[in-house]
Amino acid sequence: MCSQSAINMRILGAGLALAVTLGGCSDIYYDRRESISFSAGDAIATNKAIQMVDPWPPYSANKNIAFNGERAQTAIERYRHNKVTPPVSLGTSNYQAKQADQAAAAQSGGAAPAAAVK
Repeated sequence: MCSQSAINMRILGAGLALAVTLGGCSDIYYDRRESISFSAGDAIATNKAIQMVDPWPPYSANKNIAFNGERAQTAIERYRHNKVTPPVSLGTSNYQAKQADQAAAAQSGGAAPAAAVK
């Protein structure tokens, strides 16, 4: 029968052999290249980016963004008061949307919300 120290030495030896074997899979070798950096070889692309006069597209300077202020304000108020607007069904049937409206009205204790304007 083997002693406890002999078993520990075998485990240690197996672990050391495994570490040496897996050490060959290391990518440290790839860090030792004969180049300045990993992106060496992209000199043309680098020069194009450095010498670019204005990297932003022309339409990025447009400050006249069309939006609906009233709609944005109501969205901000809903967000601020943590109120969620239930999504509208895109199907041809209105049955599920009506059920959802009635369930929401029953929970809030108020009347059913008005139908969506078409």
